[in-house]
Amino acid sequence: MGTSHWFPRPSLPLMGETMSTDSTAVVTNLPAPVAAARPRLNRVAVILAFLSIYLIWGSTYLAIRYAVETIPPLYTAGLRHLIAGSILLAWCLAKRLRPTWSQVRASLIIGFFFFLIGHGTLHWAEQKVPSGLASLLIASEPIWVFLLSAAAARRWRLNGALLSGILLGFGGVGLLMGRSALNSGPGVFVGSLAVVLGALSWSVGIVYSRRSHLSGHPLLLSALSLLAGSFQLLLIGTAVGEYRGFTLASVSLRSWLALGYLILFGSVVAFTAYNWLLEHYSPTLVATHTYVNPIVAVLLGWLFAREAVTLNVLLSTVMVIGAVMLVDRGMARLQQSS
Repeated sequence: MGTSHWFPRPSLPLMGETMSTDSTAVVTNLPAPVAAARPRLNRVAVILAFLSIYLIWGSTYLAIRYAVETIPPLYTAGLRHLIAGSILLAWCLAKRLRPTWSQVRASLIIGFFFFLIGHGTLHWAEQKVPSGLASLLIASEPIWVFLLSAAAARRWRLNGALLSGILLGFGGVGLLMGRSALNSGPGVFVGSLAVVLGALSWSVGIVYSRRSHLSGHPLLLSALSLLAGSFQLLLIGTAVGEYRGFTLASVSLRSWLALGYLILFGSVVAFTAYNWLLEHYSPTLVATHTYVNPIVAVLLGWLFAREAVTLNVLLSTVMVIGAVMLVDRGMARLQQSS
């Protein structure tokens, strides 16, 4: 949750690979199940699981906005990941899983790119940036992942769908930055730049995780990265003075509820549903949440936070989601031809 995988497929990133706002976004991409061996599943459970990754992960952007109203942003992200990582680590220890030093070292790097820079900038920016706008800027991340992966491999392979997706995605981001961000009040443009920086950082982390070839149990790797990121967030948050003037008594009920929602639903519930779906359905089907989450975020921001949904925002939504779908299709074609 959202979600970089340690062993991602080369096609469109799943939730962990997009800068998911869920705290367990470093879960590995499980292999697609064999159809003949798939057990008969409860239809209600399947529907609820898909609704979890569609709606809960889409709603985390609004929850972040509410949480950072009265909790310092880096502390908010740090607490989220500390609790979620501790839950996962306890689970791993109960399974008698133990980390290696190479896994610990890699988790420090992953924690820096994913959580300190990636989520740190997002939480900081949402003090000013509308949640719907932030979700749309982050939704373009698969484009950055493709470009950075190609640059790292020094191998550029394009087709019509990929090129169209890249151009359409940049057009959508440019439209958001050029009109929605500039015309939305003081601090929104700078905050939007911070969100884009966070998306780039998350993408760098994805490329690093792909090229590091680190092996290990996905839950353990996720727990280590979450904890490493949380310590960095809390340390930097303290260093920049977020503790000044901050008391638990100053936190509003809405911020406490939003933080609890991010931990319980955004991390535990949606992550469990996501992992379960990957065990029973193809990664491509599960990845459809990538298209739905920004729509949910924009609608919830409009309904509950009175965020403006202008024609510009609607057009940008269509452009960005269409771009992600084109990049996904283009990557799939490259994979088939290789």
